Amino acid sequence: MNRNKTIFVVDDEPDVRAALSMLIKSVGLQPEIYETPQAYLDAYDPERPGCLVLDMRMPGMSGLDLQEKLAGMGLHPPIIMISGHGEIPNAVQAVQSGAIDFLQKPVSDQLLLDRIQQALRLDEENRKNYHERKELEERYNMLTPREREVMQGVITGKLNKIIADELNVSTRTVEIHRSHVMEKMQAGSLSALVNMSSHIEECQT
Repeated sequence: MNRNKTIFVVDDEPDVRAALSMLIKSVGLQPEIYETPQAYLDAYDPERPGCLVLDMRMPGMSGLDLQEKLAGMGLHPPIIMISGHGEIPNAVQAVQSGAIDFLQKPVSDQLLLDRIQQALRLDEENRKNYHERKELEERYNMLTPREREVMQGVITGKLNKIIADELNVSTRTVEIHRSHVMEKMQAGSLSALVNMSSHIEECQT
């Protein structure tokens, strides 16, 4: 499961970076170490799977600052926040902003490894869902404006004749558009189309 997945570590303390790198390698995982959040951002590639072990307090851009920047970039690795300062408000902020956990230094090796495995599973699920949504959006974008109007009528349960009256077209025209909608959306049933529509609405909100 963890092949080609990277554990990104961002920490300004050399001893911590070295210890985390050794720990991650000891269980067959691949670490990638950064001294500053900006260095990580400069090399950031959203297509690379893995997780991010992030120090909360660093000079200049903090871990919380980096977390906020990544949140605005869409798909990014799940974050495990660590800190030598047990500040509850910052810990709460980190978790509320999407970090899967906040761990205080010195971090238990086993606890961190457990959280890393949890983060890798979450990243795999997030990426699967993200690419499914993107594919669904691409299908929807292939629909013509008229096909989208027909689709809206279909998913609300309206009969072809009602849709035709509302759009001032023939029932046969609605039938043709409806067929195109089902084909372009790759929907095998009305219920599947309704389900797709709800996911599209979520993506657009």
